[in-house]
This record gives sequence, structure tokens and C-alpha cells, in this order.
Amino acid sequence: MTPGHGDGPVSERPTVIVDDERESGGPDHPVDLDRCAGLVTDVLADEGLSGRPLEVHIHFVDESAIEDLNRQHMGGSGPTDVLAFPVDDPALVPDGIPVLLGDVVVCPSVAARQAPTHAGDLDTELSLLLVHGVLHLLGHYHAGPVETEVMQAREREHLERHGMVRP
Repeated sequence: MTPGHGDGPVSERPTVIVDDERESGGPDHPVDLDRCAGLVTDVLADEGLSGRPLEVHIHFVDESAIEDLNRQHMGGSGPTDVLAFPVDDPALVPDGIPVLLGDVVVCPSVAARQAPTHAGDLDTELSLLLVHGVLHLLGHYHAGPVETEVMQAREREHLERHGMVRP
């Protein structure tokens, strides 16, 4: 049973559900699901949400799945690296009421291709994409230069806390 669900009391820790939904299982680009869940939990805590009953779902998918989502929901074409689908805004949900933060969808094969020139290695790239997606769920955007600078600063802070630095 997932903490925070069922007949018992609601968990005061965020519930992070991480699934590898790739058809192939991703043998070429393995993902440490426990490490990813820990990173997301830490980001949520650092963003001030560790005391709230909250759930977020992380999906690792193939290129075909993220391409479909990109086209259907973002009007984009081709596979992308990460998509975020926010549900509840924690600021608008009364205290004590569970927050369904939303879903972050990551494509490890796209991440692997861009890692050498973007974050340096696959683990750092996946971590960056997870942090980026969670920040989107929390209302951060990068539409303009100021928003981009704020969001990238938060990404750097979260990655540095975990000993990761982008080149």
C-alpha cells in the first residue's frame, strides 16, 4: 500500500512514485529508481514541502511515448527530454489536505544523447531533468530571461547539494 492512502492517517512526507515504463526496460540507459525518488523527495523538502501530505509521480518512458505526449499536450514534434504535468498548486490547497502535485515524464534515451554537451554525464542529466520537471510542477517557468535565470539558479542549487555540477 502506498503511504498516505487507504484507511490509515495521511502521510506527512511526500510520496514519490517512480516507474520505469519503457518497453525495453532501458538496458542501454539504466535508471536508479531509488536514487531518483530520493532526489525528488529532497528537492520537495528543500522547496518547503516536506511537512505536507503530497504525491508526485515520475515516469521514465521510451521516445515514442514522450513524442506522443509532446504532440498531444504541448503541440510539439518529436521526442523531448522532460515534460511536467502539474495538477494541484500547493499554495492553493488548504493545510492538511493531500496535494497531488502532478507527473514528471523523462525520456532517458533523449537524455543520454544530450548529456555530453548539456550536463556532462547521464546521471547528472537525469537529475537535472528531474529537478527541472519538479520545479515546473511547483510553478517555475522559463518563458523570459528573468524566469529562466531564477529557475536555472534553483536547478544549480539542488544539483550542487547532491554533489553534481553542470559543465
